[in-house]
Amino acid sequence: MRLLQAFTLLFFVSFSIVRAQESRVFDALTMDSKILNMERKFAVYLPPGYDHSQRSYPVLYLLHGAGDDQTGWVQFGEVQHIADQAFAEGIATQMIVVMPDANTGRRGYFNDVNGEWRYEDFFFEELMPYVESQYRIKKEKRYRAIAGLSMGGGGTFFYAMHRLDLFSSACPLSAALRSASLEEFKKGLENSGTVVKDSAVLEAYYDRHQALRQIELNAPEAMKSVKWYFDCGDDDFLYEGNSLVHIALKKKEIPHEFRIRDGAHNWTYWRESLPEVLRFVSDTFRQK
Repeated sequence: MRLLQAFTLLFFVSFSIVRAQESRVFDALTMDSKILNMERKFAVYLPPGYDHSQRSYPVLYLLHGAGDDQTGWVQFGEVQHIADQAFAEGIATQMIVVMPDANTGRRGYFNDVNGEWRYEDFFFEELMPYVESQYRIKKEKRYRAIAGLSMGGGGTFFYAMHRLDLFSSACPLSAALRSASLEEFKKGLENSGTVVKDSAVLEAYYDRHQALRQIELNAPEAMKSVKWYFDCGDDDFLYEGNSLVHIALKKKEIPHEFRIRDGAHNWTYWRESLPEVLRFVSDTFRQK
């Protein structure tokens, strides 16, 4: 009887140790937002051994595309499996991955032109401080990266451009990069039924959300402080916008990686992109 009890105890201790070394994903976490006046969801990936250690980790903010939410990278992107494998193979260093929901209330990662919906302010002023206080996340620029696909690829590019002081690397994938003229931008607002309440802010808003204008307006040395990685399929309908950004960065002599691979605008492509994203951002996290 004692032998059986000892065996049972040993089994549960061994099982607990193994579980403590596994990665974990929580895909329905919530926080209150005063800026958006609502509860917001987000997902978090914690690397193997997080609960068993006391160390702090780098962080990757991973943004979903239009039509998905914070579960997109978890369910369709297989982030847990891909990250676990990348860490086990040594191609990436362990990190925490934070995946916000930008599909509730209004879709998208930006403030609206009238300042009535301030998602970007929520991201920087509420979400980031909250998660970086709740988890053992290193808070220096060097240990903070951002990546995303499609709408989230656009969010990645503009967030990094808007806050060059915060991110050490940025990886827009199949990014929705706005390169329309001011007149085309105005027409787009009209077609969407948006009424601009203060026309005086329109041009500044356009400059802030037009990819080529951001490259033109930002200081080259500040842009060089971020490691850039672009990846877009050769059959992707967003190929042209990504190529124009590549050319503009090249002309400004901003170092960046630009990848065109065989593929389209789908999860098959982005799942293949993720291991390289993890490797790329890890290069800034690691000691040289």
